[in-house]
Amino acid sequence: MTEKHLSSQFDAELNRVSARVMEMGGLVEAQIRTAVQALISFSTAAAEQVVQNEKRVNALEVEIDYELSSIIARRQPTARDLRLLMAFSKATANLERMGDEANKMARMVQSIIESGAARSLPSSELRVAAEMASDLLRKTLDAFARLDTNAAVAILKEDDLIDEEFNGFVRKLITYMMEDPRKISASLDLLFLAKAIERIGDHSKNVAEQVIYLVEGKDVRHQSIEQVVSALQGKDDFHHSMRP
Repeated sequence: MTEKHLSSQFDAELNRVSARVMEMGGLVEAQIRTAVQALISFSTAAAEQVVQNEKRVNALEVEIDYELSSIIARRQPTARDLRLLMAFSKATANLERMGDEANKMARMVQSIIESGAARSLPSSELRVAAEMASDLLRKTLDAFARLDTNAAVAILKEDDLIDEEFNGFVRKLITYMMEDPRKISASLDLLFLAKAIERIGDHSKNVAEQVIYLVEGKDVRHQSIEQVVSALQGKDDFHHSMRP
């Protein structure tokens, strides 16, 4: 992932951090897939596994942050190297938050199971969104590892699809609660679960934006897909670009 430097030791440090970020990403991806499985099968065991593994995700974030701070203090990197280290830091923060969302999903599944309303809730469409979010993280990690801006743009578009799934599900869930007020409590758990899935998509999008910033030096946060594509084609002027 990293370019060659005059210092082979610096190269080794960058590659080591890159590997740790990918390790953390793989762990978070596994957490999300296990949370999705817990939702699909309403499995208490799968949900508990997610909750128990959260500590490892948090520990990796702390370890990576320490390594990044150490490298910046010792090497005082500039230009592209500094952007790379900042991208690592922001990707790590987003991965940790995705782990938090997976943990929320697992806890909501546990709550739904305990309520006894699991099988009667309209969760089938939510499972589609959950699997979309899980796949999106996998694609995001791949785009980050390869610094692939085309894949990053595709991820931004896919996140919009997850948002559409979330909005449609919320409308249907509100109708469901109005029709059967006895299910409001369990339905609210399902609503919070849906929001956690939507947030996983948002964090994947954030990492994809970091890929674009790292490769192109252009800050595309809070921009429409059309503006992002235009910027990458050289048709727009972004005020937040960083010259190497």
